[in-house]
Amino acid sequence: MITSVLVANRGEIACRVVRTCREAGIRTVAVHSDADAHALHARVADTAVRLPGSAPADTYLRGDLIVKAALAAGADAVHPGYGFLSENAGFARDVRDAGLVWIGPPPEAIEAMASKTRAKELLGIEPLREVTEADLPVLVKAAAGGGGRGMRVVRHLADLDAELAAARAEAASAFGDGEVFVEPYVEGGRHVEVQVLADTHGTVWALGTRDCSLQRRHQKVIEEAPAPGLSAVLDAEVRALAVRAARAVGYVGAGTVEFLVAGERAHFLEMNTRLQVEHPVTEAVFGIDLVAEQIRVAEGHALAEDPPRARGHAVEARLYAEDPASNWAPQTGRLHRLAVPDAVRLDTGYADGDDIGVHYDPMLAKVVAHAPTRAEAIRKLAAALDRAVIHGPVTNRDLLVRSLRHPEFTAARVDTGFYDRHLPGLTEPAPDPHAPLAAALADAHGRSRFGGWRNVPSRPQTKRYLMAGEEHEARYRHGRQGLEADGVRVVHADADVVLLEVDGVQRTFEVARYGDQVYVNSTALTALPRFPDPTAQHAPGSLLAPMPGTVVRVADGLTAGAPVKAGEPLLWLEAMKMQHKITAPATGTLTGLHAVPGQQVEPGTLLAVVTETP
Repeated sequence: MITSVLVANRGEIACRVVRTCREAGIRTVAVHSDADAHALHARVADTAVRLPGSAPADTYLRGDLIVKAALAAGADAVHPGYGFLSENAGFARDVRDAGLVWIGPPPEAIEAMASKTRAKELLGIEPLREVTEADLPVLVKAAAGGGGRGMRVVRHLADLDAELAAARAEAASAFGDGEVFVEPYVEGGRHVEVQVLADTHGTVWALGTRDCSLQRRHQKVIEEAPAPGLSAVLDAEVRALAVRAARAVGYVGAGTVEFLVAGERAHFLEMNTRLQVEHPVTEAVFGIDLVAEQIRVAEGHALAEDPPRARGHAVEARLYAEDPASNWAPQTGRLHRLAVPDAVRLDTGYADGDDIGVHYDPMLAKVVAHAPTRAEAIRKLAAALDRAVIHGPVTNRDLLVRSLRHPEFTAARVDTGFYDRHLPGLTEPAPDPHAPLAAALADAHGRSRFGGWRNVPSRPQTKRYLMAGEEHEARYRHGRQGLEADGVRVVHADADVVLLEVDGVQRTFEVARYGDQVYVNSTALTALPRFPDPTAQHAPGSLLAPMPGTVVRVADGLTAGAPVKAGEPLLWLEAMKMQHKITAPATGTLTGLHAVPGQQVEPGTLLAVVTETP
């Protein structure tokens, strides 16, 4: 029987495994990089072991260090979570060779399925060897790992070599394996998957289907179970194929078989030989704990002959620290507060006051709702996200709420091109116009007791805020009855809560401050100084770093004075395990190149200057 588990991962999934182990009375051991020294997963585990360094290749991808950590801490089993080494057969063997229990599939099954190229060969599917114009569009895909890393859609043959190089670099950084392959890109398809769970006694469960079609950069954003709108025939087909794939490799433990569904045809994509990020929706529908089942299977227990019965519908949204309106740029900084209503499930790797850094995936949390019907689950999740308190870096919260309420999603008419079609409308700023006034009134609370209204009763006070990229001025007065403002009635105002009556309707504004940052309900503002200092100006055509990260590559042969064309890639930044391309804003001359490979940059760092051709 397992008594102590080392979790070979970080963040949300490490915390999630620790939670289940604690409920089962199992001790836990966390591993952490230097960047994660104070991370939540390292704090909630019973024991934590340092992996020196911050880059994944030096820490969470070092199987030898993780095995040593497990032995040093007295663990008798290792759970890999997802990502990093979870689909690494060599690591699984090293764990077993060290006398530890591996909570995962056999190394042979990982080898057969974890590499997407080998998995397709096993099922008789050949990747594209020679790409021609007739094959376009195609998808460049990493052979190892997942999460959208190392994936590129190529629509023009001339772009293929560059995208192959970028995908290889991204895959090598994220998974320690730069192998990529090319396959046809099916547009307008749905991403459907089947959760499997198998024991060592020959039983394989197919725990229903999930739909994960809402994706950005080939990484899932919203998932649900069961997949809506599948015909009975297609539903039975994908579940049968998933069981067949698992049996073909002698699979043990939890895994997922993924398909791209177009019409009534299911195209096999891959088998992920690990737990998936979206596993909570299956847990909610089937009323089980998949991590607990993984542990039981690893201990040799047999599954029941038939899986539990599915009930209701579940939807999960991934909350990211990123700005969807700015090409999904990842965000960093202090997460002051994160709270969601108790009616939904929150899986997170962060606590209030934690810092979000540049080294890892920008996912803050997963929020999951379960209800008797799909419509009820969607309504419940959208409302919970809408009411959530999120104080810190910019997130995709508004995008999630609008996506869940979009008529295509509510009618289950989505496909993987959803965000390509609707992103501009889903990211249109919609700040609360009364937020600046509420912030100013809360800030002014208490001043009226000094009789300020008597000095210049007719002169309004002003305070300036930056909201949604635009400057706003709030005007108010200290009157005989307290604080006053034109066009609204101030019902109540203190440092934390402001009540305003607008057109006969009373609204409540909760206000929180963190230095110059002010949050009014879900609207973020920055308080501006009364007399701003002159700011540094950049020359026209200046390219500034949109995020913190590392310059990983400059275009071959690029030097100051070189001619460039609008849209031409100039350099690449890596942030949170993703590579971001910086392109020329116009056709002209590169009059300045300030970035060099390996350089660490902060948002706003000057990278290059392009002078546009008159």
